[in-house]
Amino acid sequence: MSYNSFGHMLRVTTFGESHGPALGCVVDGCPPLIPISEEEIQVFMDKRRPGQSRFTTQRREPDTVKILSGVFDDDTGQQVTTGTPICLMIENVDQRSKDYSQIKDKFRPGHADFTYLKKYGIRDYRGGGRQSARETAARVAAGAIARKIVPDMRVRGALVQVGEHEIDRDNWDWDEVDRNPFFCPDAEAAAVWEPYLDHIRKSGSSCGAIIEVVVDGVPAGLGAPIYAKLDQDLASALMSINAVKGVEIGAGFKAAGLSGAENADEMRMEDGQPIFLSNHAGGILGGISTGQEIISRFVVKPTSSILTPRQTVDKFGNDTDIITKGRHDPCVGIRAVPIGEAMAALVVVDHYLLHRGQMGEK
Repeated sequence: MSYNSFGHMLRVTTFGESHGPALGCVVDGCPPLIPISEEEIQVFMDKRRPGQSRFTTQRREPDTVKILSGVFDDDTGQQVTTGTPICLMIENVDQRSKDYSQIKDKFRPGHADFTYLKKYGIRDYRGGGRQSARETAARVAAGAIARKIVPDMRVRGALVQVGEHEIDRDNWDWDEVDRNPFFCPDAEAAAVWEPYLDHIRKSGSSCGAIIEVVVDGVPAGLGAPIYAKLDQDLASALMSINAVKGVEIGAGFKAAGLSGAENADEMRMEDGQPIFLSNHAGGILGGISTGQEIISRFVVKPTSSILTPRQTVDKFGNDTDIITKGRHDPCVGIRAVPIGEAMAALVVVDHYLLHRGQMGEK
């Protein structure tokens, strides 16, 4: 077991803390000769970057990524991967550690302060240190590299529920995702979410959300039937994201309300190839990709850092109250969209490389 690494053939190790000088990751196992540049990675970093609207934390981090190793110019002058470990670094430039000095001895309800101290005997109270969602910036950078490896693969995510407000799936428009600050595919829902989140933000509270990630262009046959299931690793990767409390693949929990006839994805031949007439399985059967869209959803709990006073205890064993000041997201689910995309990309690419290693390149 590794506490800071994930993946098999494509292995990512992240490092750094929320209020340290920098954070980043090492991506090992990336094939050589993959064209990549800091500018390409930065596109995805900017999607996750804080402070872009009043609905996310106002921490002003440019999240500028630097490639420290693992790339070189080919004969044409294009920067490509060399097959050696790729080290990516993102500097922290807008830390306000003093925001946490008043609560350094208190356990924030909903956070991992208590459990972290119990495990390690020490904790970095500045923004949560290693347990902070700031760590996910490195995952997004690694995911940008993964997107370049599998030909024709496309990874897209969207926010499909905020609090109790769901989108209307009949209004789903992928182009709409980039037109609003919520990564919402439904323009009408986004219009409702804006005043709702304004109210949540001004009241000093927070709300949860559900994110859907769709991966298409994935060949059939990735994964394995027992201990290396594609959906198993995908669920594990999405559960590793901060504040995630549930994951489902395809129909997910709604499958409990379907009959066997409704849930089984029927098949027919078309142009000499088998096709599926539905996708309740979410593109994965028996742990192996079907060639359909891989569809996953994960739920993010309400932000635990809120201005509403909460009861807690301190590390000395005293009852006390706490108000978590500073800059926080009223809905962390918004910025979780590009993180979910990155984790899905890393898992699928890891299985693509595993499959190629076992079966050969077809």
